[in-house]
Amino acid sequence: MASAGTLLRLRGFLFLQARALRAAVPRRCSVDISSLQSPQHPEYAVAVLGVTAPRATVGGGGLRGLSPPSLPKQKENSCEYHPDYRRWKDKEGEILLDIDLIKFRTKDILHSDRYRDGERLSVEDEKVVVEKLLAYHPHSEDKIGCGLNSIMVDRHPQFRNSRCLFVVRTDGVWIDFSYQKCLRAYIKEKYPSHAERFIKEHFKRI
Repeated sequence: MASAGTLLRLRGFLFLQARALRAAVPRRCSVDISSLQSPQHPEYAVAVLGVTAPRATVGGGGLRGLSPPSLPKQKENSCEYHPDYRRWKDKEGEILLDIDLIKFRTKDILHSDRYRDGERLSVEDEKVVVEKLLAYHPHSEDKIGCGLNSIMVDRHPQFRNSRCLFVVRTDGVWIDFSYQKCLRAYIKEKYPSHAERFIKEHFKRI
C-alpha cells in the first residue's frame, strides 16, 4: 500500500511539473480553427494566414468572387485587320521598295558633298536620273527642248538655300526640274489605283 501511495504521489508530481513547463512556454498563435471555417468571415481567415486577397465568399463550391486576371481583348473590328487595309499596306510597301533606291540616290546627289554647285553629274548618275526621273516628268519634252547636253546640280533660282537638278540643253540653256514631280508621275503611271492615296501620305508638297 505504501508503494502504491508513493507511485500516485510521483505521478501527481510529474503531472504538475508538466503543466508548469507548458505554462512557462509562450504561445505563438492561438487560432480558433472553427473561425477559419466560418463562411461569414473569410477575409479574417486569409489575414490570419498572412495573405492579402480580395473579399470573397465561401460556399459549397469553394471561394466565390475571385476571378483570374483577364487578358486584353484584341480589337477584332480594328482597321488593321480589314482585308482592304491589309491589301493597301502590301501595295504601299511595294511602291516604297520600288522608288526608295532612286529617291535615296537623288537625295545623296543633292545633299552630299559629292557635287559642287554647277557641277555636272557623272555618267552613271546622269544615266540613272535621265531614265528613272526626267523621262517621267510631266513636261520632260519642254525641259529638254532642242536637246539634252547634261544634268547638273546647282542652287535653285528662287530658293538659294536649296539645291536641285538642272537640264543643260545643247544650246547652252539650263532649266531646273523637280525630282518629286518625276516620282509622282512615275507612281501615277505604274500604280494608278493606289497613286492618289500614296502621294497624299508620302509627298507633302505638290
